[in-house]
Amino acid sequence: MSEEAVVEEVPVWLEVNGRPAVTWMCTPDLLEELAIGWLHGEGYIDSIEQVHLRPCATDLGFWAEVPEDRVAAVQAEGRKPVLASGCGAVSTYLADPATVEAKPTRGTPPGLDELRVFFKALFAKGERYKDTGGIHAAALIDREALPSPLIAHAEDIGRHNAVDKVLGGALLARRQVHGLGLLVTGRISAELAFKAARAGLAYVATPSVPSTLAVEIARRSGMILIGRAVSGHPQHHGAVGPSAT
Repeated sequence: MSEEAVVEEVPVWLEVNGRPAVTWMCTPDLLEELAIGWLHGEGYIDSIEQVHLRPCATDLGFWAEVPEDRVAAVQAEGRKPVLASGCGAVSTYLADPATVEAKPTRGTPPGLDELRVFFKALFAKGERYKDTGGIHAAALIDREALPSPLIAHAEDIGRHNAVDKVLGGALLARRQVHGLGLLVTGRISAELAFKAARAGLAYVATPSVPSTLAVEIARRSGMILIGRAVSGHPQHHGAVGPSAT
């Protein structure tokens, strides 16, 4: 690791149907994936066919065109601007976990040995982490995929951005994400859990821990959160699973 190592951070904006929607402070790669993943996580789209995304030629930003009824549906959810728990950015967050849609058919979480293999592969891909140490990572897991179960991977200065990038990457590749798993290197916040629940993921695993609101979202949606995932005693939260708490 270089003694002068720094982490890249730039602002990237997004307008939806001509209206400012969000500005990310993020690591400047996989930006199309970031925009698509955020639109999906916020409920503006369900598939890549529902959006037309155009990059700005002179600045780091995008214009997105989505169906107006989807914009109206997002507005009807009663969202509030909040200061997210981490990343230091104002985010649009669905404040009421009771509105999370239940999707009970999600799949089963991996056991301890399998989790350790997955996280070893995730950490091995962390080029920016090796260079700087100041970065988050996320990966989507398909246990049936060959040659590797890690089907999408991203690093970013913000852990929510990394999640948006891997979900966006899967959508751009037209991969089915329902029932897949998600690995993250930071704690599982309510906002992160909501993104995963909307995507229909089976589980989210972290070496850290989830928040209380994240656990409530998981319980309502049928998803499992796995804290302390690489310890000798992973903790399962949310939907009924091995060692559920």
